[in-house]
Amino acid sequence: MNLLIKGGRLIDPSQGIDGSMDILIADGVVHELGQGLAAPEGTQTIDASGLIVTPGLIDMHVHLRDPGLEYKEDIATGSRSAAAGGFTSIACMPNTSPVIDSKAITSYIVNKARNEAVVNVFPVGCITKGGKGESLAEMGELKEAGCVAVSDDGRPVTSAELMRRALEYAKGVGITVISHSEELSLVGDGVMNEGYVSTELGLKGIPWAAEDVAVAREVYLAEFTGAPVHIAHISTAGAARIIRNAKARGVKVTCETAPHYFTLTDEAVLGYNTNAKMNPPLRGAGDVSAMKAALADGTIDAIATDHAPHHPDEKDVEFNIALNGIVGLETSLPLSLKLVEEGVLDLNALVSLMSCNPAKILGIERGTLKVGAVADVTIIDPAKEWQVDADKLESKSKNSPFLGWRVKGAAAYTIVKGQVVHSA
Repeated sequence: MNLLIKGGRLIDPSQGIDGSMDILIADGVVHELGQGLAAPEGTQTIDASGLIVTPGLIDMHVHLRDPGLEYKEDIATGSRSAAAGGFTSIACMPNTSPVIDSKAITSYIVNKARNEAVVNVFPVGCITKGGKGESLAEMGELKEAGCVAVSDDGRPVTSAELMRRALEYAKGVGITVISHSEELSLVGDGVMNEGYVSTELGLKGIPWAAEDVAVAREVYLAEFTGAPVHIAHISTAGAARIIRNAKARGVKVTCETAPHYFTLTDEAVLGYNTNAKMNPPLRGAGDVSAMKAALADGTIDAIATDHAPHHPDEKDVEFNIALNGIVGLETSLPLSLKLVEEGVLDLNALVSLMSCNPAKILGIERGTLKVGAVADVTIIDPAKEWQVDADKLESKSKNSPFLGWRVKGAAAYTIVKGQVVHSA
């Protein structure tokens, strides 16, 4: 089936395009770009007047909980949540049960996604066997099986020597290393950001230094080995400063942050709100400002959700024992569009952060609408106002600090390989 998208504002930083343009899609690829394109017989037409047309959004940090934890989320529900949020591709993290550290588990995900997912699912394998931080996983085998990156996300690789070898090995096989940067000896029993709010609530705090020390280690290891490293979910002013300085020296480091880190402060925890408990924790107002500044100046390369679904029984408990994480696939786009409204970013920069850059970091052939490219397209309605309602979320889990919020901006259409998989 052919598809013609007419009259939208096409923003594709990979081609330097920002203007009114039609897109003709045939056989799942971009066939033609231009103005006033005619629709061949049998072509479905989408009127995108007043809407923004972009390369399909990519979330490079998602937890699908499959295999083993499907009571929280599974590949089918997670992919529907992604499509509702405007994402055409997602990279799923390996801290499943069992973890993604072998060809067998990777193949399971690839095959299940092929049959059940409505968006592209790219697995991320473990850096170490079992995610235990003791010995390296077979990264070459993981890449051959379909993994686009490796990470022990959820836990850091505590041994600097092992991380050095991981970077060297990954460089050799051509796979991205994603670091969960956290100094566990500084985290201790902490459950939220260390500061005034943690003192007021009587909760054990996690200092910003726990993140900054670990980020600095990864930067120096990348500099020493000459290997690239990607830092997941940065949340502190210090982490941004370390990465900014490293980039200025030519270190091959990239990083991401999540919408909650440029939207919320640790005051969201007041009332012992477990839906505001995550790792790294929500920080102070100065860190939120630093995340916005780092997005604006290009220090931060990508916006990723760290979508982390949990069952209500794992959140409706005492704050100290509640699990970390929030769902984010369906709220990411409006929260990120808020940066444009505030003048922090322009739309071109936002599309780069949510599509083009993640594709480059992961080394996947997405993030562009060049003629001949796979026709993954997101059509955005920037004016649509809606309320975040748990009953209307596609995700199996509902653990979001944004429930009840009025937000602006949504995916009008999500198109994967030329097929409409979501329409508002």
